[in-house]
Amino acid sequence: MITAINFHEGTVFDDGGQVLEVITFQHHRMSQSRAVVRCKLRNLHTGAVVERSYRPEDKYRDIPIEKREKTYLYTEGGLAHFMDMESYEQVMVGADKLGDSARFLTENMAVQGVYVDGKFFTVELPTSVVMAVASTVPGIRGDSVSNMMKPATLESGIEIQVPLFIKEGDKVKVDTRTGEYVARAG
Repeated sequence: MITAINFHEGTVFDDGGQVLEVITFQHHRMSQSRAVVRCKLRNLHTGAVVERSYRPEDKYRDIPIEKREKTYLYTEGGLAHFMDMESYEQVMVGADKLGDSARFLTENMAVQGVYVDGKFFTVELPTSVVMAVASTVPGIRGDSVSNMMKPATLESGIEIQVPLFIKEGDKVKVDTRTGEYVARAG
């Protein structure tokens, strides 16, 4: 059992049948009121992010998780196929369980497989990926005002906003958590 006061980033626990992972947390106490632990949580079943407050003394079942290196192979029929790098066995997970992160999967990408209570559950992507720009409108010479962005479509079909100097064929680094442009990749 784990109490809410002992939550930290990455803690996975069971809250009424929901398997939740702590993304961020904050111990909060206003004068004349009880202390609370405010958390931003990811539901591992649905991938949804929710915010909740807990009393510090509330107890929950701590769920052991294990992470193993996997390689993304392909997606077929709504199932994403991964190969375990230790045993070389192939495992599948529904693309709906991956949520928005499925957009960033590319062939032979190394990911972390998450096992909850010994069963394969989902995967964690690296925080950023490098992808090629498939199409974008050309930047107009002289448009050099900072923070000017234009739409670009990446090789996987994702549309993001990039700076004006990015051209078709350039490789860009994209944050997989937010889906935003980070930097030009060399």
